[in-house]
Amino acid sequence: MLPSQEASKIYHDNYMRNSRAIGVLWAIFTICLAIINVVVFIQPYWIGDSMNTPHAGYFGLFHYCVGDGNSNRELTCQGTFSDFSSIPSGAFKAASVFVLLSMVLILSCIGCFALFFFCNTATVYKTCAWMQLLCAVCLVLGCMIFPDGWDAEVIRDMCGEDTGKYTLGDCSVRWAYILAIIGILDALILSFLAFVLGNRQNDLLQEELKTHHKDFAVSRIEIRDSKDARFVVRRFH
Repeated sequence: MLPSQEASKIYHDNYMRNSRAIGVLWAIFTICLAIINVVVFIQPYWIGDSMNTPHAGYFGLFHYCVGDGNSNRELTCQGTFSDFSSIPSGAFKAASVFVLLSMVLILSCIGCFALFFFCNTATVYKTCAWMQLLCAVCLVLGCMIFPDGWDAEVIRDMCGEDTGKYTLGDCSVRWAYILAIIGILDALILSFLAFVLGNRQNDLLQEELKTHHKDFAVSRIEIRDSKDARFVVRRFH
């Protein structure tokens, strides 16, 4: 084996070992992002009551529970995604659709993991990167549109008269909303990492091709020189 081939093989082995480790971490965090996305979509804890609100309750993208003001704090729950008319605000409906799209995109990205066995690795990484980027965009739109529905009557009854669009009054932001923001950052980081891994796979392939062509040309020159040398010796004899 030629020295350049040995160096290329060592570099290739080291890179593939590191690339697999980073790729496994990327896949694990992608699954974590999918779990976050599903939880954010389902759980009705985007905003909720506080010590100063006249009623107890909490709101999600489409499901919400509110109390009647009695001391027993019993909650009446309403709203399902399958029945859009039960969602209290048009902004909540739009936010629900965008968060659902982000969930579908990230679950589809996980489904694309199977393509690593059949397709070019760089292509799969870049496809997943675009999906994760679109997932982040949908989550951003969902988080930005959701507060536009805070002026709904049922929310004003719970959070007070000071409640309006992008003004929460006496209510407070709950953990699901914060988790959605964390999901945005996670999706952006994973998308960037997938683009980097995809580009590195392309660079490695091009470098291998260049090395192969270079070594092939050197081998041909050495073979030709050896043939010329034997021809000269025969003529001399």
